[in-house]
Amino acid sequence: MFPGKADSSYLNANSVRRRGHILLLILALSQFRLSGQSGDSNRIVPGYPVYSQYLHNGLMINPAYAGSREALSAVISYRMQWMGIEDAPQLQTVSLHTPMKNDKVALGLNARFMQYGITKSSSVYAIYAYHIRLGKGKISFGLKAGVDMSNTDYNGLQGITLPDPVLPASNKLSYIFPNVGAGVYYFSKGIFAGVSVPSFLFYKSTGSGNTQAYHSFGEYDIVVYAGGLITFTPGFKFKPSALLDVSLHDSRKINQLDLNGNFIIADLIWIGGSWRTTEQVAVGHLQVNIGQQMMLGFSYDYPVGRMNSYSKGSGEIVFRYEFGSRVSASNPRYF
Repeated sequence: MFPGKADSSYLNANSVRRRGHILLLILALSQFRLSGQSGDSNRIVPGYPVYSQYLHNGLMINPAYAGSREALSAVISYRMQWMGIEDAPQLQTVSLHTPMKNDKVALGLNARFMQYGITKSSSVYAIYAYHIRLGKGKISFGLKAGVDMSNTDYNGLQGITLPDPVLPASNKLSYIFPNVGAGVYYFSKGIFAGVSVPSFLFYKSTGSGNTQAYHSFGEYDIVVYAGGLITFTPGFKFKPSALLDVSLHDSRKINQLDLNGNFIIADLIWIGGSWRTTEQVAVGHLQVNIGQQMMLGFSYDYPVGRMNSYSKGSGEIVFRYEFGSRVSASNPRYF
């Protein structure tokens, strides 16, 4: 999911460069902007991108995932969004999580850095999770706390005239938003399921560049996902899963719905795909396990809907390394 969508009137501009700049401006404005509903004209929505990386790194969507790999797990990823559009978004993420000596407790850290056109944004969150054995698996409760930051400099726009009052008077917008989130995650050898609320706090503009934090249950975004493992033979398995992101604020609007499937060959190669129904995007996945501690993953998103005329798709690469892994070859982890 990427916050905001391009208006078709802008996408009909005469040149690719102009289309790209206008598209990115709209994205910048929509990420830290109000929803436009009655009585809600000052609401600022920080947004949080949910890309294909969550299939390789569950910590990106749920703090309760921390410690579930039973090792110090480090993941880095790089994504190029909408290739073929000048100054399109580029996203880098770094995450660390590990169980402590008391394996009921786990700690983690998530950092995200994004640049698209005239906007730079980042977020840093510390994570705590507590695990309890439940039947044949574990249930984990997670909390995260940190900040989302954004800086948009409209002076970087050249040769584009937009109607007032689109641009702020200062031609710059900068925000620092502290926030907290939480989640619950259950996992065993055969199934997994989770639910998370990425943000408990929301912000609105009070004028003169000032913002005010507030809380409202009716404005939560809720991410729900689940999956399992089907074993055909010891060397051939299938992992289906689904993810649903729903906004309670927008009359239970579905932000994202993914249907995923990966075939696992000899516990070394994962190959599969996803269908992102809300964006009309087909996603191809490839994951290669290099020994028991390293994983290299690739994904390519091919737009089937209206973005097909403007973008060559989106690409993503993910690398994971697990220090002191206790996972044996006879009992590898799939979630």
